[in-house]
Amino acid sequence: MSWIDAIGQAHGRAAPDARIVSLVPSITELLFDLDLGERVVGRTGFCIHPRERVANVPKVGGTKDVKLDALRRLAPAHVIVNIDENEAPTVDAIRAFVPNVIVTHPNAPADNLALYWLLGGIFDREAQAEALCARLQAELDACAARDWPRETVLYLIWKKPWMTVAADTYIARTLALVGWIVTAPAGGERGAARYPVVDDLDTEVARVDRVLLSTEPFMFRERHVTELRSRHPQQPIDLIDGEMTSWYGSRAIRGLAYLREFRAARLA
Repeated sequence: MSWIDAIGQAHGRAAPDARIVSLVPSITELLFDLDLGERVVGRTGFCIHPRERVANVPKVGGTKDVKLDALRRLAPAHVIVNIDENEAPTVDAIRAFVPNVIVTHPNAPADNLALYWLLGGIFDREAQAEALCARLQAELDACAARDWPRETVLYLIWKKPWMTVAADTYIARTLALVGWIVTAPAGGERGAARYPVVDDLDTEVARVDRVLLSTEPFMFRERHVTELRSRHPQQPIDLIDGEMTSWYGSRAIRGLAYLREFRAARLA
């Protein structure tokens, strides 16, 4: 039996003692939730959950600057990467000395169902994957059960330059589940197409129904909300937990519950 990853590669069942390195923060967390923590022998510095358990897992650099020599010394049987988070040349270099490179690319919360089965199947954790699927489906159903009023939102992820997310992103599709619709910047998309630069912030803030400042990748805080509110006192502006809207894997289960409560509180 085999399992197919995001680029069509077939993967067979891993050995019971397979050594795993994850180069994707949300997938590192997922591996632990699949009861695979004892097999995780490497991670990036951004793989911070579950905090108390990853502390002793060796780091191999970041998602974009993987230290290949450090990775090689860990002798992994499997390395898990993501199309958006890891650089293609780095992934190609890893393939030269790692037998199995599993490529992931969830584009919407529902895609996590297939992700759970992919990793659960390869690493013999079908029961755990099935349990996670049931929990996620319950959260997806709960989102769909409510008729959310539609609002356009500006979801800011960076400052200097100001940057937002395009509609063709996991974040935008997550927000859409509670009626928040991401719109393209008024002046068109400059910079990375999926994460465009906002050239005129004041114009952009004024043309949407709500502004959301994410706590990651830029660490927006309440002081940034206060600053922006002083410029736009009539505009709803909120700080939102970026891990809950952008992390896939098992975090998506908690993320959807958080997002439903967050949106509902603003409708009260």
